[in-house]
Amino acid sequence: MKPGKALIAQGGGPTAVINQSLVGAVLQARSYGHIDAVYGALHGVRGIVDEEMIDLTYETNLNLERIAQIPSSALGSTRDKPDADYCKEIAKVLQAHDIRYFFYIGGNDSSDACRIVGNFAKESGYDLTAMHIPKTIDNDLMANDHTPGFPSAAKFVAGAFAGVNLDNRSLPGVYVGVVMGRHAGFLTAASAMARTFADDGPHLIYLPERTFDIDKFLGDVKSMYEKHGRCIIAVSEGIHDETGAPIITKLQEEVERDAHGNVQLSGTGALADLLVNEIKSKLGIKRVRGDTFGYLQRSFLGVVSEVDQKEAREAGQMAAIQAIGHGNSGTIAMKRVGNYAVDFQLARVEEVAALTKVMADEYITAEANDVTPAFCDYLRPLLGAAPLDAARLLSPKVSKILKA
Repeated sequence: MKPGKALIAQGGGPTAVINQSLVGAVLQARSYGHIDAVYGALHGVRGIVDEEMIDLTYETNLNLERIAQIPSSALGSTRDKPDADYCKEIAKVLQAHDIRYFFYIGGNDSSDACRIVGNFAKESGYDLTAMHIPKTIDNDLMANDHTPGFPSAAKFVAGAFAGVNLDNRSLPGVYVGVVMGRHAGFLTAASAMARTFADDGPHLIYLPERTFDIDKFLGDVKSMYEKHGRCIIAVSEGIHDETGAPIITKLQEEVERDAHGNVQLSGTGALADLLVNEIKSKLGIKRVRGDTFGYLQRSFLGVVSEVDQKEAREAGQMAAIQAIGHGNSGTIAMKRVGNYAVDFQLARVEEVAALTKVMADEYITAEANDVTPAFCDYLRPLLGAAPLDAARLLSPKVSKILKA
């Protein structure tokens, strides 16, 4: 195998277990004799261009293990999407530092950056092995059964809605919780795991895989409120109308946009507030509340799936084995085996780069306002141990005397 240095970076949104993949790759890379050093780029590809890197060769195993346990991106992240000129600058830095192995932990945008850098190195004649390590709470990477980061975020969402359900049952009303997911509804769908009893919320779940109709939505809320005397609603930030326009743009004239020109769906409580106002004004229900989960679901300290931790670590290790041990470029794909195990396979990065996986039809009810048991069966083994089993007082009612 070719000697040289390895470089690892983290891109996109942080997760609760992204540092497990970082540490898995670093420790495995350091075990190879032909690796001179293992560098970490600060803030993703931006750190490479700016030559902002640290030498992870000098980190103790003990400190790396501590880093593995904390959420967020220890190296820092970026939303930069490299174009050809950007990649030329990356190539200059890689060659100057004799970096022969490049690892990028991230989602579909990060995998695309890894693909572009790898292709540019090949075209320019520089011998570089580029490996993408999967990560995203959205669970929207093609070629994967699921992705590291999603199970822990899903566990948080399920636990949050379970707590909201208890609160809402104590003081009935309507509650709207907006969950991350621009195009894929996996994380919002995870709210279904909050249910223990038949009348538990969420009573309605709306996903970006289906068209959202505000009149049907109000009808659904009215029906559930009349049935249960309360209603809990899980809504994906990416819900849209029949034209594909985000609902937030239909209910609000002025919207924020991110650095790439996309309508800002996260980091604002606008959608929740707008839906709350629609329910209050159109249905006349007074006690209506809304929350936007935002960053909380990404890196909530203390709510982590142990399954997710183990798989994220192994994904990093397998990336280093494939790249440094076997000289392969590509991406690590997670495949489900039996009931339940994961097989880590090497796949072409083109199978993932800039592509989006959405929820299968079999996971969404025909009414488009809930998920099916098949989805719960899919998600259940990923969550690990439940934080707390829900319980209710089961004592019989005392017979009325004055109000009989």
